[in-house]
Amino acid sequence: MQLRAQHLIAQPITPETFQPFGQVIFATDDGAAYGPDNAQLQLHKGIPRFYIMRLEQRGCRFTQITRHQQCTQCLGALANQSWLMAVAPSGAAQSPSLAEITAFQIPGNCFIKLEVGTWHAGPYFASDWIDFYNLELADTNQVDHDTCDLSALYNVELHIDLAM
Repeated sequence: MQLRAQHLIAQPITPETFQPFGQVIFATDDGAAYGPDNAQLQLHKGIPRFYIMRLEQRGCRFTQITRHQQCTQCLGALANQSWLMAVAPSGAAQSPSLAEITAFQIPGNCFIKLEVGTWHAGPYFASDWIDFYNLELADTNQVDHDTCDLSALYNVELHIDLAM
């Protein structure tokens, strides 16, 4: 059976539009006091891992979406590269609703912090490769990687398109 294509228009990210899924963090002045505009991290269930991952261009289509239920995750592109991410709110359900999946265009001058349990697919981008920094737990990819197969559940492949 052929998968049905569902298109998501990537909206420009703002702290307000991304709030149901996490935080958008922009630069602040050096020496500024800690506050709500800083990433509110939950990394107490293991050893934090901060690393740079090189991702190769994979198109802007996906059939799977993942969540981490033990920690927050921070992602940001190096070299001021823009990128795309699809997200859905966290919850007790074993899968997100298709109607709740939202796509964002993220500029290279900020990073995102995903709340614990936020469903996410990406990063996606047009260049051949981009280096991303990633903050999660040391064993997130081994023990905290809950993936939902949207193609099996909904017979759909999601496509992220840029807003015109």
